[in-house]
Amino acid sequence: MFQLIVERLFGLLPAPLHRVALRRAHAARKIWWRVRRPNVEACRILALDSEGRVLLVRHSYGPACWMPPGGGMKRGEDPIIAAIRELGEEIGCCLANAGVIAVTTDTLHGAGNTVHVVIGQCQGTPTPDQREILAAEFFAIDALPDDLARGLDVAIPLWLNA
Repeated sequence: MFQLIVERLFGLLPAPLHRVALRRAHAARKIWWRVRRPNVEACRILALDSEGRVLLVRHSYGPACWMPPGGGMKRGEDPIIAAIRELGEEIGCCLANAGVIAVTTDTLHGAGNTVHVVIGQCQGTPTPDQREILAAEFFAIDALPDDLARGLDVAIPLWLNA
């Protein structure tokens, strides 16, 4: 309930103030995760266009690198439902023919992090919300950007060939 209230309040802020609030909230969340060491679940979305290119985004907080869209899952939420929700919220697109192709685990800022990798067809034109997402572009698998988030240059082609 608290998270829903915060999300709605953030949504009332003009985009530049929203980005500042996101950066501060992200910094606080990292500290909280280091102290509490919770287990969190997230989805990462490999949204493909009709040419087989993968959609990558740049966030307004965290590292300024390209990465697939995605985000945290609500408690008990299905990964495919979460992926469809996240893609719609962040860039206004739909995800068709979605399926989970991998599940990875690692540690993120002290938290146990389980990531469900969801693949599907992107429907619509990606339009960054200019709040959480600043840029969104499709990239050919053999022409991924140099400033890709660490490890994704290897992981994305592996996931797509799974």
